[in-house]
Amino acid sequence: MILGICLALAAAHAAPVFVPATRFTLAWTHSIEKQRWEEDYAVQAGSTPRLHLTAARIRGSAAGMEPPPDARLVDGWYVYQPDPRPATPLRLTRSEFTADFDLCVDGRCERMNHYLPSDHGITLLSPCAR
Repeated sequence: MILGICLALAAAHAAPVFVPATRFTLAWTHSIEKQRWEEDYAVQAGSTPRLHLTAARIRGSAAGMEPPPDARLVDGWYVYQPDPRPATPLRLTRSEFTADFDLCVDGRCERMNHYLPSDHGITLLSPCAR
């Protein structure tokens, strides 16, 4: 069994795209404030794989994206430990009016459309196994 993430368009009934990764970073630039946001995730094994948010950081502070009170400023990034929350599936809005999400695996970042073209709606990101 290989753990990874599955990407699927919410409005489509096509098979999801499998990306083998047990750790990855999901990153984007805020559409108004133009600040970079990054979240680190781990896929945990089990009878049903689970997605765990392990760390987060914001490149600066702006309206509507204030870092939490426990954030530390490190090299221009507000770094913090997010509250654990159920994160399955992640519902990612991919608009034609903003840059796509970046999906970083093993230190290499690609726009999400490298893995799955957008329909400019919701993309579901879930932990999965193959």
